[in-house]
Amino acid sequence: MKKLLRKILSFLGQDIAIDLGTANSLVYVQDRGIVIQEPSVVAINQKTGQVLAIGSEAKQMVGRTPAHIIATRPLVKGVISDFEVTEQMLRYFINKVAKRKFIFSPGPRVIIGIPFGATEVEKKAVRDAALQAGAREVYLIEEPMAAAIGARLLVQEAGGNFILDIGGGTAEVAIISLGGVVVAKSMRIAGDKLNEDIINFAQDEYKLLIGERTAENLKIAIGSAYPLKEKKEMSLRGRNLVSGLPEEIMVSDTVIRKAMERSIKQIVGEIKAAVEQTPPELLADIMEKGIYLSGGGALLRGLDTLIAKETKIPTSIVEDPLTAVVRGAGMVLENLDKLQEVLLEDDELKPPR
Repeated sequence: MKKLLRKILSFLGQDIAIDLGTANSLVYVQDRGIVIQEPSVVAINQKTGQVLAIGSEAKQMVGRTPAHIIATRPLVKGVISDFEVTEQMLRYFINKVAKRKFIFSPGPRVIIGIPFGATEVEKKAVRDAALQAGAREVYLIEEPMAAAIGARLLVQEAGGNFILDIGGGTAEVAIISLGGVVVAKSMRIAGDKLNEDIINFAQDEYKLLIGERTAENLKIAIGSAYPLKEKKEMSLRGRNLVSGLPEEIMVSDTVIRKAMERSIKQIVGEIKAAVEQTPPELLADIMEKGIYLSGGGALLRGLDTLIAKETKIPTSIVEDPLTAVVRGAGMVLENLDKLQEVLLEDDELKPPR
């Protein structure tokens, strides 16, 4: 009876999956695929409390607004830092994509990807924000599990699957077998931390003050984790901290790699620690299948080469790594009965006795 009711409600309203990321949020709609891929940024008028823009439009305002307008990220290191703003961002996404077939149609069921090891308080914050934003039911899935499913790894079989998901706020290592996480490591070192490293390096080495967007552009354009075959250079513009005047210098990929070196070493160190804790049988599977990289951080040049060299395990980047988590959450949404064991336990998800 309960399953029949759910089918009827799903027919009346469209279900959606959301990768609620620190840097970017993606939305998958049942039977339609990924329909939104926008930065997790909200612009707010502090005088009135009004939300002026969300997503790409809001990101364009970062560092360019008058004092009373702030462009903020409501998620920091993968968790909600501003509940009300997150709720408004979720409401914006849900209203934009969940077309109701009838006036009385119920809100959608929503699956949301969250960092591995999120606390009960953090899980409740995500669930409550989605319910307040109009969701009918909210299910949570850990991002590395969703990424592994999105990469079409056989997570429900008795075999080791090694995934490293590097987002904006967190990097997560997970060894998955039989629909569960056997070993996991979660680090608050990811894309944002690498940007921060570049900003600090520019200040220390060149006495140059640069913004977050400039640092990110440098990372994307010439950043790498392993020496490149061809040298890359790019101009770096900022304010000289000594003279107070604008200055432009040329920097190479070697300089940017040096700036990010410490954080990248920490990520590799956590991968090695996870390998050390992996049961021998699963490790044998992983040595055959390899390590899979997902998330925006997987696109950092040479990261797969560095990990393979350091761990002696073949390493590859999953197809379309930026969308792996939301694709995986969407696949769970489309096959909820078969894949419900991969969701975080909730009273609504427990199978009937």
